[in-house]
Amino acid sequence: MVELKLFMATFLLVFMRVAQSQNVIHKHYILAGLTPYFIAVGEVATVLWVVDTGWYSIPFVGTGGSVGAILSMYAFNKWVKK
Repeated sequence: MVELKLFMATFLLVFMRVAQSQNVIHKHYILAGLTPYFIAVGEVATVLWVVDTGWYSIPFVGTGGSVGAILSMYAFNKWVKK
């Protein structure tokens, strides 16, 4: 179960960091102001669970980050950029 938590927390963290970059670049002020709260949730959850899990967490954190980055770019280009 901790594997899924790590994956989801890192997914959220990276998804929102990429979204934040896109919001800033494209001057979406309201979204840029709201996004850090989601980043904070992902960051705190990731840190807490990685500390408990240790080195075993690397594949789940890496995969969550990869999927989060790709899906965030896709979502931004599909829904927000228009």
